[in-house]
Amino acid sequence: MYRIKSQTKPQRRGFTLLEMLIVLGIILVIAAMVVPNLLGSQKKANIKATRASIHNLEQAFKLYATENNGEYPQGGPEQLELLMQPVSSDGQAAEPFIESIPLDAWGEVFHYEYPNNKAKSTKPAIWSSGPNQQDENGSGDDVNNWDLNE
Repeated sequence: MYRIKSQTKPQRRGFTLLEMLIVLGIILVIAAMVVPNLLGSQKKANIKATRASIHNLEQAFKLYATENNGEYPQGGPEQLELLMQPVSSDGQAAEPFIESIPLDAWGEVFHYEYPNNKAKSTKPAIWSSGPNQQDENGSGDDVNNWDLNE
C-alpha cells in the first residue's frame, strides 16, 4: 500500500518581528495624537476645579461676614484659619464654616487678602498660584476671583 502524504501548511506559532514592529508603530502614532489633547484637558480641568474651590471659599467667607456684622476678616492667608474655628458674636465657639483648609488642584493653599487691593471690589481677593505653582500676586497664570476672563 501506498501512503498519501497530505500537503498541509506548517502552522505559525506567533507574530514575526516585522508584524510586532508595525503594530507598535501604529500604537505610537495613535498615542502621539491623543496624549497632547489629554494633557491640555487636564490643565483646563485643574483650572475649573480651582475656580470652583475659590467660589466655595468665597461663600464660606460670606457666611463668616454674615455672622460678624458684615465684616470680612482683615489680613492675609492666615485668616483661612478663622473659617475653621469661628467665634460667635457672644464669644462662644461656633460651628465651623469649613472642615479643613482647602487646597487648589495642584495641592497648594489659597492666598487671601482683605481689604482687596487687587481689584475694585468689596469682596476679599482669593487666588491660587496656578499651574506653575509660583505666586504672582494674582496675575500671570494665577487663578483668582476677580478676573474671570481667563
